[in-house]
Amino acid sequence: MTTERTAGWVERAVAEAAATTEHDSGRLSPEEQVLRRIERARRRAPRIRESRITLAHGAGGKATHSLVEGLFVEAFRNPTLEALDDAAVLSVGTGRLAFTTDSYVVSPLFFPGGDIGDLAVNGTVNDLAVSGARPLWLSAGFILEEGFPVADLRRITASMAAAAARAGVQVVTGDTKVVQRGKADGCYLNTAGVGVLERPVSLGTGHIRQGDAIVVSGPIGDHGITIMLARGELDIAADLASDTAALSGLVDALLDAAPGVRLLRDATRGGVATILNEVAQAAQVAVVVDESAVPVRPAVTGACELLGIDPLYVACEGRLVAVVDGTQAEAAVAALRGHPLGDGAAVVGRVAADPPGMVLLRTAFGGTRVVDMLVGDPLPRIC
Repeated sequence: MTTERTAGWVERAVAEAAATTEHDSGRLSPEEQVLRRIERARRRAPRIRESRITLAHGAGGKATHSLVEGLFVEAFRNPTLEALDDAAVLSVGTGRLAFTTDSYVVSPLFFPGGDIGDLAVNGTVNDLAVSGARPLWLSAGFILEEGFPVADLRRITASMAAAAARAGVQVVTGDTKVVQRGKADGCYLNTAGVGVLERPVSLGTGHIRQGDAIVVSGPIGDHGITIMLARGELDIAADLASDTAALSGLVDALLDAAPGVRLLRDATRGGVATILNEVAQAAQVAVVVDESAVPVRPAVTGACELLGIDPLYVACEGRLVAVVDGTQAEAAVAALRGHPLGDGAAVVGRVAADPPGMVLLRTAFGGTRVVDMLVGDPLPRIC
């Protein structure tokens, strides 16, 4: 996998570590010094260094985390928000609800395997599902550009209705705004969702333990590469389609088979690499990934090599990442593979104790490298 976009700063840190004083070098190897420096840097409070918003602030990587934690969490701080989960879990009387929201600005609006409509439904349903909830109700907010074809809007709403029916949810409220021609890009969507937690399940990074298994539900990177190629800006052809799908049924099958599921995430912006970094930092554990175990379609691998992108950072819209009790990994994978949306499931790594807060990749060549959180935005507006 190509690493130039994400590993350059690590190489610089290695060089700096090698140039430290003879006294320090006698105590720690250059690699150990690098890991210590990274660990110290990650403990610093996030802050926004830029004076203006950039595309990177929407990519799901480092810049997004700085924006969310350094501005939004500071402004709206409360214990529920601080968890930064895919959905907020709220106690109402004797029951529990999950509540989430997401916005969609994908370009193009229509692409192989889906469109902005089913993407908006599936994405919000998945945020509820990975919180352990049964999705029930959605809202739909449309921001439309003057001159947008009504036929395209009908196509999008029909796609949303079909996706909602497949997921067993209803769109029960909404809003519409129209802006002047040239002030938007056709159609933007926002969907919020509410679900009910019917299982006595508690998912979160606080449950993660050394020896737990990291499981992905299928080949990664399909959606991001499909969107990139659908724009027609690159002279690359590949037989790919978005993996957009509602995962609530897949989550049910997994939770039924493996009560030792610690955490679930859907691997959207920033890809699997960003999720694993969030897990490692929040739980203060190490995540060690086996590169050869990560499922990636040959077409995605080939496109990523041509584009200079690591598939671990490419968004999915129908894949989940699960942290599971290591003794239940086989049962978890079997349950996922028994569902149509999980037939490519695999154990891709394990949780270790050291170095805390770090994700390491054991490469196909026998080496090990740091997998950092996404830097920049190599694939803008993929959802």
